Amino acid sequence: MGISLQQRRLEEASIGYLESAARLSEASGEDASEAHHATAHAGKSPLALLCLTAIGVVYGDIGTSPLYAIRECFFGPHGVPVSQVNVLGVLSLIVWALIIVVTLKYHVYVLRADNHGEGGILALMSLVRKDHDRSARGAVMVAFGLFGAALLYGDGVLTPAISVLSAIEGLEVATPFFSPFVVPITVVILIGLFLFQRRGTAGVGVIFGPVILIWFATLAVLGVINIAHAPGVLAAVNPAYAITFLHQNGAMGYLVLGAVFLVATGGEALYADLGHFGELPIQIDWFAIVGPSLLLNYFGQGALLLHDPEMAHNPFYRMAPSWALYPLVVLAAMATIIASQAVISGVFSLTRQAVQLGFAPRVEIIHTSSREIGQIYIPGANWGLMVGTIGLVIAFQNSSNLAAAYGVAVTTTMIITTLLAYVVSRRLWKWSLPVAVLVTVGFLIGDLAFFGANIVKVAQGGWFPLLIGIVGFVLFTTWQKGRALLAAELDKTALPLSTFVEDLQRHNVTRVPGTAVFLNSSAENTPIALLHNLKLNRMLHERNFVLTLVTEEVPYVPAAHRLSIEPLAVGFCRLVARYGFKEDPDVPALLALAREQGQPIDPANVTYILSNNSLIPGRGPALARWRRRLFVFLSRNALRPSLFFRLPLNRVIELGMQITV
Repeated sequence: MGISLQQRRLEEASIGYLESAARLSEASGEDASEAHHATAHAGKSPLALLCLTAIGVVYGDIGTSPLYAIRECFFGPHGVPVSQVNVLGVLSLIVWALIIVVTLKYHVYVLRADNHGEGGILALMSLVRKDHDRSARGAVMVAFGLFGAALLYGDGVLTPAISVLSAIEGLEVATPFFSPFVVPITVVILIGLFLFQRRGTAGVGVIFGPVILIWFATLAVLGVINIAHAPGVLAAVNPAYAITFLHQNGAMGYLVLGAVFLVATGGEALYADLGHFGELPIQIDWFAIVGPSLLLNYFGQGALLLHDPEMAHNPFYRMAPSWALYPLVVLAAMATIIASQAVISGVFSLTRQAVQLGFAPRVEIIHTSSREIGQIYIPGANWGLMVGTIGLVIAFQNSSNLAAAYGVAVTTTMIITTLLAYVVSRRLWKWSLPVAVLVTVGFLIGDLAFFGANIVKVAQGGWFPLLIGIVGFVLFTTWQKGRALLAAELDKTALPLSTFVEDLQRHNVTRVPGTAVFLNSSAENTPIALLHNLKLNRMLHERNFVLTLVTEEVPYVPAAHRLSIEPLAVGFCRLVARYGFKEDPDVPALLALAREQGQPIDPANVTYILSNNSLIPGRGPALARWRRRLFVFLSRNALRPSLFFRLPLNRVIELGMQITV
């Protein structure tokens, strides 16, 4: 990552943090450079502020794993008896899972595979498929990436459910009186969490970092206190204990890996947050705070079990003295809410990327902050997550049952990430084949071991995230292939724009004053709406702009490359606008940019003429009929182009025809 990019991230994140902390008013249209100047002399280190902000977003998921991970190793459906050998063996597995999977694989290896600073499986997929769009290898990469992305929706449903439920279960440890109220309290918290999404996190985001920092400090303190009672537990850093454990326990010991994996479930999430904070702050947080705190807490829970094996049903809360239980429950609830918020925001970001890359239909995207471009809210995704999450809590009733469903989706996504990262190491980093294969196989051994231990959970609930992943994959691929079929159908009768303009030069067509803008998916062809307008109204506007929006395989397109303009004859002009997959197209803003570049266009006095075709499912070997019907259904329910592209509704005309796909 370039120094300039890293420095820009430091400055922008520190400014955003300071502005939120100071509760500065948001003024639309304020010059960003003035805001930067106003906060440039703050007395705190930008890197320190960025690290503080990152810890609240990046590590909420993995940071709440101590609530249930150790418990599931000994008290879950595949738990082993509490003994010194087993405790040390499980702790050794946890230590090396954190070292190999989270530290080496994600923090040292995968974080380097950034797509112009952005992370996440769709960004990785876009990075590796650039040179293989039309090849069989490119198709495989797309399929892998889309399935991995779809599985993250299952993670987005499970994480809030298991995290918040496991935190509230601490009330049962304090007193059995609360047992009947754990599920209702959890549901109420989750409803409040999802209802709050519409308001955005700009106002409360400033507290995320400090709260999670306090949470990790608490984890470390509880761990140290309990380690003091059985310091011999630290011997578990020796991998020999893990090997002995697996050898002595056989198949049961292998199945425990499914619970051990719970300590590493936040690895994929931290990679997805790469674009928000950059590699350096994420690594500093892990090596200086998060990793040591988690290890201390896991060792502390192990020490507690060595001291009192009866504590296995909830070792995390049993670590605390009785007077601290209620404050710890409150802190845990806050930490799990923040972790859930990060996952929900990640689903919003993933959905926007899928829409922009052409794998999902247009959806309503609401920006909840005028300062933070990443602060978005997608109503459809939000309500879907809410229904799924609350349904899981009501159906599974406790976090131990939910843990049985957790891990299947994440392990599958991790395998896909490892395979895609191999392509990056060969193509972009220019690693030799032996080195790339050695590293990939090394990580795949761990990934496949965890996958095998988790796949047995399918009957116990693991089918749910897999079902979400399969449904999401079918929707993604159906939309992608359906759009390709539609484009091919339109190309059959398409008239090149250059030919149309040449023909106009030979005929007299009535012109009316004004400017018309036609949105078209192809920059080379004449828009159907333009042909219909000419056929029905027998006239054209004096000035006509054909605008094509292109999504590049990068997160952001520089402003200098945003718009290309090609004047044509007889009052026509071709505009091609390029956006990254993390940017939202804004047509009026594009026209204002065209005006700045000398085009005679007033965005406030433009008539937008769009194609609104009616699709009919046809037959053919390219796509099954039921998938054609699904594509037509998705098309009819997609957000209208006039809303998605932010057009003034009172200046939009829609024309179209029936098309069989």
